[in-house]
Amino acid sequence: MSTLATQMVLASAEMAPRLFDLDLQLIADSVLMIIAVFTLFLVASHFLFNPVRDLMQNRQNRIKNELDSAAADMASAQALKEEYEAKLRDVDKEAEAILAEARKKALANENKIVSQAKEEAARIIERAGVEAELEKNKAADEVKREMVVLASLMAGKVVNAAIDTTVQESLIEETLKEIGEGTWLS
Repeated sequence: MSTLATQMVLASAEMAPRLFDLDLQLIADSVLMIIAVFTLFLVASHFLFNPVRDLMQNRQNRIKNELDSAAADMASAQALKEEYEAKLRDVDKEAEAILAEARKKALANENKIVSQAKEEAARIIERAGVEAELEKNKAADEVKREMVVLASLMAGKVVNAAIDTTVQESLIEETLKEIGEGTWLS
């Protein structure tokens, strides 16, 4: 047993100078392990982490753009909605204005047609008056010609009959009655 106790004392004396049991081989293995893990991290970062980061950044940008676009579309839709609501409120006013304008145009057109008709009627009446005056003058001329013819016939009758003045006056009165009093006075 003493050998065993001596061996343990020796083993513990040998171990005593090393604090964490660090030897050169352990340090070299640790450094190589750190370099390998770092290299693996760099490779993984380059081939895995960076593409995933880029993918995530692109997705984040796309989502942000879609949200901005949706917000802009919503604002535009809200503006259109307000515009259409305003137009709907103003539709009655516009319809009334259009109807008022149409009534005004119709009234102006009616007044124009009436004034044209009055002018045409005045021209027709004036033309009829002129034609009536011409016919009157023509009739008067015709009556005068007939009077001359009748007077010459009377003169011929008077001469042929050689009658006295009372018969002659009665013939003149009779002739005048036939042609009418108003005719020879005009």
